[in-house]
Amino acid sequence: MERIDKHNYYLNIAETVGAKSTCLRRAFGAAIVKNDEIVATGYNGSPRGRKNCTDICKCIRAELNIPRGERYELCRSVHAEANAIISASRQEMIGSTLYLVGVDVANKEYVSNSSSCSMCKRLVINAGIKNVVIRDDEENYRIVDVQEWIDNDESLKGVLGY
Repeated sequence: MERIDKHNYYLNIAETVGAKSTCLRRAFGAAIVKNDEIVATGYNGSPRGRKNCTDICKCIRAELNIPRGERYELCRSVHAEANAIISASRQEMIGSTLYLVGVDVANKEYVSNSSSCSMCKRLVINAGIKNVVIRDDEENYRIVDVQEWIDNDESLKGVLGY
C-alpha cells in the first residue's frame, strides 16, 4: 500500500472536520498544523448558541443570490479558518500551515478555485500563518505563501469574490 503524502493527510483531516459544517451551501473544514502537530481545527457554522442554517433551513445569501466571495457580513456562519484561528494561540500559529477543504453541499464536489475570503485572509495574515494548502480535488492541491496575500493586496484594487 502506498503511503499518502503529508499534505493530503492533513487535507483529509480538514475535510473530515468540514463534515460538521452547518452551512446549506458549502462545507469547509480547516486544520492548522505546526511541526507536524495539529494545533487547531475549524468548520463553518453559526456562532455558539445561535441556530444553525441547517436548523432554520435558510441561507440569506442564497435567497439574495449573492455570489460566492461577496457580502460575507450577511452570512450567519463563522468561517472554518476563523474558527480554527480562534481555537489556537498566536504563538502556536506563527509559521504554521493552514489546510483548507471546501465541498459543495448540493453536489458533494470540491469547491472549484477555492480560497479564503478577504476577511479570512486578514485573519490568516495576522495569525502569523505561513502557508495555506487548498484542496482542488481528491489528490491535487495548491500551496499559497501567505506573503503573496500581503504583497498582492486585493483590497487596494476593489477585487470582489475569488
